[in-house]
Amino acid sequence: MSKNLGIIRIEIIRILNENGKIRGTELAKRVIEKVGNEKMVYREISALVEAGEIEKKMHSRSHIEYELINLSESVNKQLKNIHNEINIIFNEIDNFNVANKEEKFSFHERLRSVIHIIHIVQSTDGVMKLLSYYPAFKKDKMFSQINRKISDCWQAIMNTIVHQPENNFLNEILANLRTLQFDSKNVN
Repeated sequence: MSKNLGIIRIEIIRILNENGKIRGTELAKRVIEKVGNEKMVYREISALVEAGEIEKKMHSRSHIEYELINLSESVNKQLKNIHNEINIIFNEIDNFNVANKEEKFSFHERLRSVIHIIHIVQSTDGVMKLLSYYPAFKKDKMFSQINRKISDCWQAIMNTIVHQPENNFLNEILANLRTLQFDSKNVN
């Protein structure tokens, strides 16, 4: 699959995720605005129909609608995967606290571990913020459960930081997080 076809496919699925059902002409018009030409877009829509990823409903020759097949199942499956990930992260925080008490990690080991956990939670939190703009995701019952679990992770991270023997542990974490952000080479 060429790069353009992949982009067209992603754009078609994104639009269908946002809107649910949509008329064929409207779908093609919106995809063509972003990427591709008309012929490629219609060819990719047909390929998605043949692959069983989207459903085509023909009301008449001039009124054709497309929608993702089992959108709610797809959304729920994706959210379940995120929920499983955030549960693993939460358990990792607990395991870190237990291991730290047993093994007495050095200051730098604790600092690196906490910063690593913060980055993972930030990443998952960012994904959830992006998904909140899609009504299909926001309506799912798993959405609020995941946000609560992310909040629990932040609380557990803060408890971990507060219970460190060094008074400057939080300041070191903040300094290192800021350093990592400003030293990145991907800033335009």
